[in-house]
Amino acid sequence: MAKDEAPVAGVDYSRLIVAVARAADRDAFTVLFGHFAPRVKAYLLRTGSDDALADELAQEALLSVWRKAASFDPSRASAATWIFTIARNLRVDRFRKEWRDVAVGDDLPDAVDEAVAPDESLSGDERNERVRQALRKLPPDQIKVIELSFFEEAPHAEIAKALGIPLGTVKSRIRIAMIKLRALLDELS
Repeated sequence: MAKDEAPVAGVDYSRLIVAVARAADRDAFTVLFGHFAPRVKAYLLRTGSDDALADELAQEALLSVWRKAASFDPSRASAATWIFTIARNLRVDRFRKEWRDVAVGDDLPDAVDEAVAPDESLSGDERNERVRQALRKLPPDQIKVIELSFFEEAPHAEIAKALGIPLGTVKSRIRIAMIKLRALLDELS
């Protein structure tokens, strides 16, 4: 068990993941699910997901634990670190998927696609404009990490290298920027 993982009632969660990997041990998975699912959901709620999305992503994260248990290496990460990383990555992937079409600059097309219903186009244009307005209010260093991470889909390690800053700083800037964006978008709606 890794140093940063405190066992609850003597449970070694890393060994449980290994049991799932080796023998598809349903009892081990039940213990993992019972312990981590509510904690992952709480984490996702704290990061801004609504209740339904947090519940969905928590379940998806634990399902990934079942499917990917063989790739878990207890010498590289604790069970908790591995599971929460899966959950974080699922959340980031979901965010990227939902925001992929949002433009950062003022270069939205002037013509409306005729295949799109007018009311859908209007709400999309309004959303894009609100996002652009909110992004303009962020500090330049936060705008840069958001653009690289979400619009150029660069991994955090590449962003750190490109900007010459520590990986932790990249993650902090993204987290702070997302909190600010969420608040700004609430104000603009």
